[in-house]
Amino acid sequence: MKLRLAVVGAGSGRGQSWLATIRKLTEHYELCALCEVDEQRARENAQRWGTLAYTDLTALLKEQGPDVVLCAIPPDGNHVVTYLASEHGAHVIVEIPIAPTRSIAEFMMEVTQKHGVKLEVAENVYRWASERLKRKIVEAGLIGDIVHVRLWYLSGSYHGFNAVRTLLKSEAKRVLGYLGMVPVPNRLASGYLMRDIPESTWEGGIIEFENGVVCLYEMPPSGHRGNLWEIEGTEGGLIGSELYLGTESNRRKFPFRFEYTTVDGQRVLDHVRVDTEPPLIFENPFKRYGVADDDEVARAQILIGFHKAVTEDLKPEYGAENAWRDQELCVAVRESALRGNIWMELPLSELTEVEKQMHEAYRRLYGCDPLDVECMSKVAFPRGGVRWDVARWL
Repeated sequence: MKLRLAVVGAGSGRGQSWLATIRKLTEHYELCALCEVDEQRARENAQRWGTLAYTDLTALLKEQGPDVVLCAIPPDGNHVVTYLASEHGAHVIVEIPIAPTRSIAEFMMEVTQKHGVKLEVAENVYRWASERLKRKIVEAGLIGDIVHVRLWYLSGSYHGFNAVRTLLKSEAKRVLGYLGMVPVPNRLASGYLMRDIPESTWEGGIIEFENGVVCLYEMPPSGHRGNLWEIEGTEGGLIGSELYLGTESNRRKFPFRFEYTTVDGQRVLDHVRVDTEPPLIFENPFKRYGVADDDEVARAQILIGFHKAVTEDLKPEYGAENAWRDQELCVAVRESALRGNIWMELPLSELTEVEKQMHEAYRRLYGCDPLDVECMSKVAFPRGGVRWDVARWL
């Protein structure tokens, strides 16, 4: 059964990536329309992707009646699209993070439940081919019992928390955070944020999990390496995209090997593996569709998984509650720092100061209370939004 799908936010970056993947999944979806606030960009993208252009989401919903709406706008507006789509009976996929605050995330869960539609959040990291190979390595017992985790993330730390939680198969029970500033200039060229900022924020934290594992976390002000998480076990470890087996004196390294094939003349990921004895392999389950790389495997899994959830009336694979747990760790680390570096028990039981500041930022930046959906529906959302304004998060 094909589902009619509309994309909201078809500009550069993620919106274009989603459209490219949707085009490959014609067994599952028909792209019926796209919506962009900029009329010229809407027309150009509609022509490029062979669909209809809208600048007004309500009109799109009324006239096209999509089964699924994929929201690719910045997350400050996720709840607005979720509300409007739900009111018109459309299931919803939103980009990450689900929302800046718990009350906004809960609003999204409540409105979709009220209208009997499903809500998925497009967390991609744990769905990467490389991360799915890591899970096979952990589940095979190659690194023994996980005893320690280190996480370095330059921005979007909820991604890293998601990866760690998935590999540990455990929930965080408490968090201790620290916050600092350094005179390193920062610049974000996005909407009203096109300005130089004389200082950069850094944060660190300790996250204790229910299974006894401790994660040391850092979001540095800048760095010359990319995002990284290290999973240390009794028999080895996972550091980035490398597997280490053995102790310090006889440690062996097994790099992840990405192998490619050709489908309809295009280079496509065939599998990712480690050459242990025997090798452990994660095969790209979507290569026949031309799904090309690590991250597109994740996008295809989100789309095909959601198609199954809708057509077979199943729970979404990741889901809104899970999405909030990842974002809650970001909030808890920062709240701990603001409260003088105290331990924060999870789940958080009350509205935090961080969330209060973000609600106020909605009013200051957009002139709307965050849950005034009618007012918020007239807003164009910049990339950083309230999370950047309050916490320098992206």
